[in-house]
Amino acid sequence: MKVTFERVIPDEKSSFRTIHNNSPISEFKWEYHYHPEIELVCVISGSGTRHVGYHKSNYTNGDLILIGSNIPHSGFGLNSIDPHEEIVLQFKQEILQFPEQEVEARSIKDLLELSKYGIKFHRRIKKTMIPKLRLMLESEGYKRYLILLEILFELSQSKDYELLNNEIMPYTIISKNKTRLENIFTYVEHNYDKEIDIDDVAKLANLTLPAFCNFFKKATQITFTEFVNRYRINKACLLMAQDKSISECSYSCGFNNVTYFNRMFKKYTEKTPSEFIKNFSHNKVNVDFVEKETKIKTSF
Repeated sequence: MKVTFERVIPDEKSSFRTIHNNSPISEFKWEYHYHPEIELVCVISGSGTRHVGYHKSNYTNGDLILIGSNIPHSGFGLNSIDPHEEIVLQFKQEILQFPEQEVEARSIKDLLELSKYGIKFHRRIKKTMIPKLRLMLESEGYKRYLILLEILFELSQSKDYELLNNEIMPYTIISKNKTRLENIFTYVEHNYDKEIDIDDVAKLANLTLPAFCNFFKKATQITFTEFVNRYRINKACLLMAQDKSISECSYSCGFNNVTYFNRMFKKYTEKTPSEFIKNFSHNKVNVDFVEKETKIKTSF
């Protein structure tokens, strides 16, 4: 898995960029990347994995996420299945300049400050944003900018959200250790369905085992073992969404013991595999991994 710096070029005759992804997911590269621009991602339809900063979890039936400047994240088509449709806005904070006396704009500034943690909005908010985002795709010139302001203002008034991270991930952690992290991520990506020896991964990173454990915990805020388990449970969720059996998902994702798989699944999703399948079949499930710390909840 690549870790890249993305150069964002604004649309022609515009100060920001809009993207409408509505093609088969096989045509896109969903790499782990970062950029100075703030990003609003609205997955209109589709299920997949959200990876923002230290946070990693699955989503189903769409998503609405605001990601702050230089926060490493993956494309939301990661681990997705067709059909997948999303609208993405990418803009620099500098294009949002307001007079100090503009009281109404303070909530937008607070919103952008909180976006450094990654903000996940409730499904109800997503539904209200979709018509505005579609209108933006059809608009030109200054009207697009006004729609952007309207979207940000409405989001800043919402209380139906949660922060994805408990602390801000400095992008320098990724940029300074890019090659080493790429090698580790790629190794897990290619070997999650087999037994993974942490000593082999430490050697791959050219570190002693204690140094590797310290490095990985500092870079990701979780242990390597927890990272592998979360990755495997992510994959298992997506296989279940494709009507695979519990035992098939367990063995396909590197768990050689179904009982242990059930325990890990419950730990990271707060649901048993059976509950997940039942809820998914009724379109009620929205899987978020349980963070060890209490999630930050702040009002704008």
